[in-house]
Amino acid sequence: MNKVQETLSEMAKDLHAVGAIDKTTLRKFDIKSLSSVPNYTAKQISLIRHKLGFSQAVFAAYLNVSDRAVKKWEQGESKPRGATLKLLSIVDRKGIEVIA
Repeated sequence: MNKVQETLSEMAKDLHAVGAIDKTTLRKFDIKSLSSVPNYTAKQISLIRHKLGFSQAVFAAYLNVSDRAVKKWEQGESKPRGATLKLLSIVDRKGIEVIA
């Protein structure tokens, strides 16, 4: 990060601290403030689904993917990527209600 970016980032943090800008605006100034998306293991994905009490088909429907995709994730044959990975992270942290 160059000096100008660092200065803007610090100013944005100060503005957020006093309530002058919201978190969304802060993120536009400081990409580092975005939460990282974890890479889930097959076991973790399975645990998320079981915690919700969903079949693979129902879980897949909520994530807008095929039940085959969920099956492959849980068997370790493939991994969720992109927007699906972000959506899975949100469900894991906030619950299914936020996307239902």
